[in-house]
Amino acid sequence: MSAPPTAPADPSTGSDRPKRSVPPPRHPTHAVDRAFLDLERRRPEVRWDAGGVAYLSGPPPSLADLRAYVAFRLGELPLLTSRVTGGRRPGWQPSEDFPVDRHVYEVVADGPADWDTALHSALNAPFAPGAYWGVWLIHGHEPDAYALCYRFLHACQDGSAAAMTFRAMLGDGEPSARPLPGGSGVFGVPRRFGAAVALATRFLARTFTVRRHRPDPAFAPTGERRLWRGRVPVDTLRLIGAGRGGSAHDAHLAALAGALSVWAARFGVPLPRVTAVLPVDARRADEEQTWGNRCFALPVDLPVGPAPGRPDGSPDEEAPLRRLDQIMAVTRKLRGDTWRQAVQDLVRYMPDRPTAWYLRRMLSPRVTNVMATSMPLAEKGSLGETRVTGTALLPLLVPGHLCGVGLSFFGDWAEVSFVADRALPLGELLPELWEQAVRELAESVQRG
Repeated sequence: MSAPPTAPADPSTGSDRPKRSVPPPRHPTHAVDRAFLDLERRRPEVRWDAGGVAYLSGPPPSLADLRAYVAFRLGELPLLTSRVTGGRRPGWQPSEDFPVDRHVYEVVADGPADWDTALHSALNAPFAPGAYWGVWLIHGHEPDAYALCYRFLHACQDGSAAAMTFRAMLGDGEPSARPLPGGSGVFGVPRRFGAAVALATRFLARTFTVRRHRPDPAFAPTGERRLWRGRVPVDTLRLIGAGRGGSAHDAHLAALAGALSVWAARFGVPLPRVTAVLPVDARRADEEQTWGNRCFALPVDLPVGPAPGRPDGSPDEEAPLRRLDQIMAVTRKLRGDTWRQAVQDLVRYMPDRPTAWYLRRMLSPRVTNVMATSMPLAEKGSLGETRVTGTALLPLLVPGHLCGVGLSFFGDWAEVSFVADRALPLGELLPELWEQAVRELAESVQRG
């Protein structure tokens, strides 16, 4: 791999895509950006970062070559070379002297047995002072395989903006267009206002949810994160969702509910309720995806109760479909144009204080206890002559949550990742349990 920042890169890297225009010298922050900055100030001990891992097949680049490549690509991503400046109304200000070497690092595994240690070193490494993001090159476990771990503070980006970063750095082409509501014109303003107020009332009310009897913590957190992965063919999830009039994401959430239910039963911990917080991309068609946050957090209850058996003691084979139907009853309305437009209006017009308050409440373990995000990444990806073979999202892991769950769509695969504290009991079983739940859903849909 060779791509010096002063010369065109190899065509296989996709650098022939047109460069994005550089925004004005000072790009304003968004209310959601400022809400995450507020969270960082209030709780500096918490890791407010998310990201992803790309797994590649081929010889790894040198650290110097990777730094040169990243520096070359940063011309397409001006936010990543900016910093937040200003007082009450901060903005993104381009850095005059941006040090790439303080953002791109290397972790070398001592053979195959040391892979997990190297990966989790990158997952838990601190950012350099003043840095909003970092890239870690992980290799040494095999001669023709390596990984790139990209992490960012959530005040800098949300998941959609990070997916664009992936495509700029490693992707080859754009995924399918984001769903956007149609224009409603002047005559639609009263209806939109009413929908936005109804949505705000509905979900603000949910933030007052408090569990009357919170069980004692199932484990004492260590502060060290771990990553576990699973995957199924993406067509499997799509067929499950389509078979009931839903989506692949509905099938994923139903499988997640089934996996958590089995996990709780095996561990012997009561899990009467799981509420997932779902980040929703609220960008308008005219908004730049690389700048900051345009996301809204929605709570969705996952049906994790134990599946009742039949009178003869045999398992109820319809339980997976009932989970899917319960999920779809919630998500079907949220996918409609009216509610999607309402989410966009809320994100666009909600003032700072209500936005920060809502985000704090929505991330509180008294309201939600799982972060569940999903993102289409790309059809394929490469770095020089090496090819991306797999991906894993790194969702935000909030203290008090069981885990963060990410579903990435890359090529022909739907890849699930579970990010949790190292002390989570039997956390390594969650991907396998999710794959098993997907298989059960597929069999139930086929039976009809």
